[in-house]
Amino acid sequence: MFNDTYSFSRQNQSLTVNKNGIAWKSDKQKRFGKDVFPKNFQGGGLVGGATLNVSIPLNEQEDLMVWMRTAALPTFRKLYGKIDVDLQANEIINVTLKNNYNTYSFNGKKKLVLSTTSWIGGRNDFLGIAYLTVGMICFVLSMGFTVVYFIKPRRLGDPTFLSWNRGPGSH
Repeated sequence: MFNDTYSFSRQNQSLTVNKNGIAWKSDKQKRFGKDVFPKNFQGGGLVGGATLNVSIPLNEQEDLMVWMRTAALPTFRKLYGKIDVDLQANEIINVTLKNNYNTYSFNGKKKLVLSTTSWIGGRNDFLGIAYLTVGMICFVLSMGFTVVYFIKPRRLGDPTFLSWNRGPGSH
């Protein structure tokens, strides 16, 4: 599990990172058990990161849930936490990083991204624009097919109308 730690401050005042509410609701309710405790999860010789709290059930350890969520692409983002305080543009934020997770063995890279989110997700407009564009194309095509249907409807009950070959000997 990822075990780098970050702390943030501005004007010598610490900013609290909220790690509650970072996992998906489906993960908390279905994927990770409320009666499952990680007692024997870390008993092997190879320890790759953070240790889990054995007194807390898995459905309450949101760091683990976020880390275990499979990424679709080789470059991905994992939510570390939320800063619930409003930050201003051009404000200087001091970040203290404790680099514990080894990415050197596989030439991996880590980046820290501070991002603004809303109730529908991040600030990337591409996905919303793509959905609207595809929706408009589908709407225009459906209107085109509807107009063609009303102008030149298909004859009902005449199977010869469906035949491509209308020459002698066709059925």
